[in-house]
Amino acid sequence: MASSPIASRLPPFTLLDEPLLSFSPSDSTEVDVHPLRGLVNYGPYSKGSFSGYTSRVRIATVGPESAFKQRGELMASLRGTHQPSDRSEYVPPYPGFEELFRVELESAPREAHIKWPDKLTLLQGEGGPQSRLFMAMEAALRQLSLVRDQFDVVLVHFPDSWAPVTRTRSFDAHDVLKALGAKYNIPSQVLNDRVFSFNHTASRAWRLALALYVKATGTPWKLAPLKGVPDDTAYIGLAYALRGDQRDAHYVTCCSQVFDMDGGGMQFVAFEARDPVADVAEARRNPFLSRDDMRAVLARSLALYQRRNGGNSPKRMVIHKTTGFKRDEIEGAFDALSGVPEIECIEVGAASCWRGVWLIKSDRNDPPSKPSGFPVPRGTMVIRSGRSALVWVAGNAPTVSAKSDYYQGGKSIPKPLQLIRHAGSGPLELSAHEALALTKMDWNNDALYDPVPVSIRYSQRLARTIANVPELPGSVYPYRLFM
Repeated sequence: MASSPIASRLPPFTLLDEPLLSFSPSDSTEVDVHPLRGLVNYGPYSKGSFSGYTSRVRIATVGPESAFKQRGELMASLRGTHQPSDRSEYVPPYPGFEELFRVELESAPREAHIKWPDKLTLLQGEGGPQSRLFMAMEAALRQLSLVRDQFDVVLVHFPDSWAPVTRTRSFDAHDVLKALGAKYNIPSQVLNDRVFSFNHTASRAWRLALALYVKATGTPWKLAPLKGVPDDTAYIGLAYALRGDQRDAHYVTCCSQVFDMDGGGMQFVAFEARDPVADVAEARRNPFLSRDDMRAVLARSLALYQRRNGGNSPKRMVIHKTTGFKRDEIEGAFDALSGVPEIECIEVGAASCWRGVWLIKSDRNDPPSKPSGFPVPRGTMVIRSGRSALVWVAGNAPTVSAKSDYYQGGKSIPKPLQLIRHAGSGPLELSAHEALALTKMDWNNDALYDPVPVSIRYSQRLARTIANVPELPGSVYPYRLFM
């Protein structure tokens, strides 16, 4: 007798609520799921404190002399209003910088504008074009540091004609500039030629205005309290990078990004592992720290949190990284955080092979359902086991649409993040909702969400920078210097 087929079914899915963003530290009603709509309706989170500190954001510039006027016109365009011409279901009209952020945007004095020659070969110094460009950036920031009280953010323009030099296998002008900015405590905004000809002026204004406001120490929004998240929760993002020649790497650099439970307080620790890498091939596939190094980097991260919170430790610490936690890393984490009652180690994998199709009721009995014209809703979650789950952070988000549906990017079938808990306890729905919320905390763009939580995105960017710039001191930095 033929055996009957065994049915295979996934567990029921859960739909997580779209996390709310807060636009006021004192008024709990000033919340919205849409970051740009919330800014238009309520103004930025720091509107009360920022304007008391300064009534303006002053912009310095560095770049080729021939584009000086273009840079000025670009900044002037941020003061005006612009109607959206792309993503009309998501992007609201841009109301102008002062209307939006409650502070003026203006040009810094003449001394804070540095004009380079149009050709790299005409830059002062010796050596090849990369050496000359490095010396030009160093000289520019050193000169600007002498008038640091006269500007807030510097625009640095690398024209497209310089592209063969600004980014090569051995040199990345963007990363070098950010490291120099950390040295002189000068936040920068990098421009290329495309920004001048970009046709969607409202989107361009939103992106640039947000970046400039944040780099001038403004806070556009924070996370509203998430149901079920204990008070005094903190998040740490870990990223590792092999420094130097990848074929002969001897040590690992690590950055630890520390967030408060509302997504604020973003600072990071640059850390150089002391213990040598025994297996370079394994370290390239899955970078990891020894128990001693994990203890050291998390002890510094905990101290950073305590300095911001009057010496108090968090009641719960959530650690994110993109690869699995080795046993030594987990033990090192518990060594360093012995005074924290709850510790969770969460692997956030973005390379899942899973896909999902959202089915809706059809007009026929056979088949009773049909694929929707939009993907799986953002926030869909499927439990895979007692310690792993799939969560779709990319997907249909109708609550932010001015029409009915909205799929960011509008292309392809979104893949879920795979969350694996290596240490800790509690409902996986809570860990998934936290990851979903942290995708909304990237202040460096105007999108609804980033494909990964900001704890992962920021630490990856910072690890890449410190791997490319060996002379960056192992210190504590505000993230705005590296945006």
